[in-house]
Amino acid sequence: MDLLNGAEPSAPVTLAAGTGALGILMGVAALAVVGLLIGGFILGKRKRDAEPPPPQPHEQPQKPDRRTHIDQHDPHGSDRFPDDGRALSPYELKDHGNGPLPPETDTDRPRDN
Repeated sequence: MDLLNGAEPSAPVTLAAGTGALGILMGVAALAVVGLLIGGFILGKRKRDAEPPPPQPHEQPQKPDRRTHIDQHDPHGSDRFPDDGRALSPYELKDHGNGPLPPETDTDRPRDN
């Protein structure tokens, strides 16, 4: 039975028509991939089963009565742009407004002891 009617076979037709080492190799590779996926699933399930269960609501840590952390924001330099209305170029922007302020001198404010 000639399905090609005398035309030259293309690569997919040749590969599909031939039964040889390539077909066996592809089947073995497919079985190996399926085996690896099943093995990975089983190992992941074993690892998840070995972990302790999540804590129950009564085992959760209690909230403290008062705040234990106070957010302090660092003072930054001025983020004002030029008053003349011109736009800053990228090389003038740099870290505009994000630079830290210079440290205050000790004579400016009394120490907290």
